[in-house]
Amino acid sequence: MSVKNPISIAWLLPSMERQNYWQPLFKEFTKTFPQTQVYTGFWEGFVPGLEDAFAVEVVGKTKFVPTTQGTGYSPGFISLSPKIIVELFKFQPQVIFVSGFSLWTLLSLVFKPLGRWKVIIVYDGSSPTIDYINSRLRLILRSTMVRFADAYITNTNGGKNYLTKILGAEEHRVFARPYQVPDVKTLLGQQGEEADSEPEYQRPIFLFVGKLIPRKGLRFLLEACTILKQQGYQNYTVLIVGDGEQREELEIYSQNQGLTDCLRWVGWGNYDKLGAYFRQADVFVFPTLEDIWGVVLLEAMAFGQPILCSKWAGSSELVVEGENGYIFDPYHSEELAKHIKCFIENPDLIISMGQKSQQLIAQHNPEAAANFLIEVTSFTLNQ
Repeated sequence: MSVKNPISIAWLLPSMERQNYWQPLFKEFTKTFPQTQVYTGFWEGFVPGLEDAFAVEVVGKTKFVPTTQGTGYSPGFISLSPKIIVELFKFQPQVIFVSGFSLWTLLSLVFKPLGRWKVIIVYDGSSPTIDYINSRLRLILRSTMVRFADAYITNTNGGKNYLTKILGAEEHRVFARPYQVPDVKTLLGQQGEEADSEPEYQRPIFLFVGKLIPRKGLRFLLEACTILKQQGYQNYTVLIVGDGEQREELEIYSQNQGLTDCLRWVGWGNYDKLGAYFRQADVFVFPTLEDIWGVVLLEAMAFGQPILCSKWAGSSELVVEGENGYIFDPYHSEELAKHIKCFIENPDLIISMGQKSQQLIAQHNPEAAANFLIEVTSFTLNQ
């Protein structure tokens, strides 16, 4: 369905910390809706090659206040600036995409009749901590917000089930399709296809990318490596890209277990440098204990990698068991060790499963995701 321009679209993303995968999507989206404005409380700057590809404005400063700590997401509250409503009335959008159920979502819905705008709730995916199933107050508040929104988007079927079955959203208003997707060109930056500076490691190379915090499950990957060492397997490399509060603890653990020879800790790099690691690795490992989505898995698929994915990742929906990878329970390290050993002993699997990953992810790119969001916008405007 065509949409007449000019249409003003506002995106309210409380934080864009380590969320640079949005940028290629916004570049494509603004080709159809040039009057698109992104508002956020945390902005790291444009990725090289995408400078000024879309309009962005920082409103206040986003702060997350945790209430408890655990191995999953930390429950808590997001502190946001109420000045967003002033910016919205100045911009006068016809449609607002709002992330989750934050203060900005609430304000957008409260002032919706006065602003005469449509509101689309963006719920990236479902997970136990984020869903707050056991919080009656939160569910009442969210169900109320859902009642007054015009449409909803989510990456996963799990997210759709939560919106419809738990919060009561009308099914025809809920659109489930991956929109947080990879862009190989952006991930490679200025490197292109050259790989002269990449160091040589013992293959196969298993890649981990993420924050070094308990929720990401790296400890269980290291325990799987310990099991493999006990079984006599050391002819592989685990490449660890990331940093965080748990790094020192995990490095000490790996040293005590005699894993130094098969681990490489490379720290964080800029977003446009990640492609070099994806290109170099053979198999991607995602041992997360809880992730509503996990776009990093899609990025690995785009580079033709087989996937070892935790059952607790929303993006596990893109893993076809036995075809482009395996899904495992990260709390059972022996299960992960078995899958790693399978790739060590059968290197041909890396090629065949990697090709299947690329086939599966081919339909999920920034252009396709932008078209999906354009369709949802059209649906919302024409209700």
